[in-house]
Amino acid sequence: MSEKTKKPQKLKARLPRGFVDREAHDIRAVNEMTSKIREVYERYGFDPVETPLFEYTDALGKFLPDSDRPNEGVFSLQDDDDQWMSLRYDLTAPLARHVAENFNEIQLPYRTYRAGYVFRNEKPGPGRFRQFMQFDADSVGAPGVQADGEMCMMMADTLEALGIKRGDYVIRVNNRKVLDGVMEAIGLGGDENNGRRLNVLRAIDKLDKFGVEGVKLLLGEGRKDESGDFTKGAGLNAEQIEKLTRYISITASGTTHGLPVKDSGRDVSDMQTYKIGDVEYYTDNSETTNGLRAIAGDNSTAIQGISELQTIAALIDAAGYGSKRIKIDPSVVRGLEYYTGPVYEAELTFDVTNEKGEKVVFGSVGGGGRYDGLVSRFMGQPVPATGFSIGVSRLMTALKNLGKLGADEVIAPVLVTVMDGDVESMGRYQRFTQALRNEGIRAEMYQGNWKKFGNQLKYADRRGSPIAIIQGGDEREQGVVQIKDLIEGKRLSGEITDNTEWREARVAQIMVPEAELVAKVKEILAAQAEDRARLKL
Repeated sequence: MSEKTKKPQKLKARLPRGFVDREAHDIRAVNEMTSKIREVYERYGFDPVETPLFEYTDALGKFLPDSDRPNEGVFSLQDDDDQWMSLRYDLTAPLARHVAENFNEIQLPYRTYRAGYVFRNEKPGPGRFRQFMQFDADSVGAPGVQADGEMCMMMADTLEALGIKRGDYVIRVNNRKVLDGVMEAIGLGGDENNGRRLNVLRAIDKLDKFGVEGVKLLLGEGRKDESGDFTKGAGLNAEQIEKLTRYISITASGTTHGLPVKDSGRDVSDMQTYKIGDVEYYTDNSETTNGLRAIAGDNSTAIQGISELQTIAALIDAAGYGSKRIKIDPSVVRGLEYYTGPVYEAELTFDVTNEKGEKVVFGSVGGGGRYDGLVSRFMGQPVPATGFSIGVSRLMTALKNLGKLGADEVIAPVLVTVMDGDVESMGRYQRFTQALRNEGIRAEMYQGNWKKFGNQLKYADRRGSPIAIIQGGDEREQGVVQIKDLIEGKRLSGEITDNTEWREARVAQIMVPEAELVAKVKEILAAQAEDRARLKL
């Protein structure tokens, strides 16, 4: 075969690895969820802002999450002026750049929120994507930890606004200064120990997964899992491990902390409680901070962090948020290096079934903390800031597990069928369609091959259309239209066995004057809605 007659090779349709196509139901679920989040943020006095998908790479710089590869993990390209730009890794670094660039125009404290996609050039895997949505809220120019306490309260209110009840979530709060102070006290201060500190943070972050004993192994020589795989540890000595274990165990149920409920005289309905044997205990945030003081010694960094936690505990207690909702927890570390003070994590505490069929706690759906150095690096002067980020896709999965999404069901469009293709007839069909739309009813006129009418009804069935509108030549002469109730018709075809039942059932197809079309469609849609409501009861 000659080059001229060679058949062109068909292009293969391929979705890039680590990315997903989003269908209508997912998009609507995200819109439903984010609108509820916005309502809470707006109520707290936050305003929206939007930054571009690309930033100059040096604006992200060393503040990327992996300190071992500070310039990797991002998708980058060179602009026509040879400057490197990268798709944003998170929404915080772009905000820092925006604030610094517009510092003289914005009003401090700058309270803002934004939702958008972020991109990570990492190896994709199950549930791990290279593009995903975050929803952030930040307060820039607020130096007091009351801003951090308010962030935690806003996170709690957001989860409840989404239908997650108390007891199914907890906002866990710590302070990196406390952890830094403990690190200094065991000889891991200074820049020369950056790598070892990171390994310690990673070990502590596994507390929920492996428990205290598993973390002790990761702080020491390492841990072997059930499959035989070995994870190298941080290499700390016994004394260092003992002090860190005491620190992270402050609020671990059944270890070193908790107050008995019996004879306490306190209302513990909004407190986190647990049992040891037959005795019920509750976790009190002020008692937790007192426990931290007992192990902090005279380290000034840790003492400052504990004082800040005490202020947060007092503020949230005064606002009526007990430890069931917001809990001081020394095991919270957060991985990003730019955190400088309070850190917090929103955790869902109910069980779900994982891909192995095991019951596991759902876990974190978002978090954040204070990052006083992030804006400052552009400014050469201190600019305090705090904020948190919600993982939209992960939170949406949780809400689907709880049946909290899709309550506002979207009804498929009413289908106006096409019986004749001449201009006059098509104009009439288009007029019917527009009349329905003008009354807020989803409607579409059939756009395929109208000559095969059976295909139009098959199309309506696949779309889930509730109603079909039909007008042929005879109906047009009489000035009437047929309205076919497709939902009722489908039910009747499956349930009715004789003519008597058919006559007594709700009519599935009726003829009405053109002028009554919209009113009758509304009536049928209302009846269908009542049927759906009855089925849900």
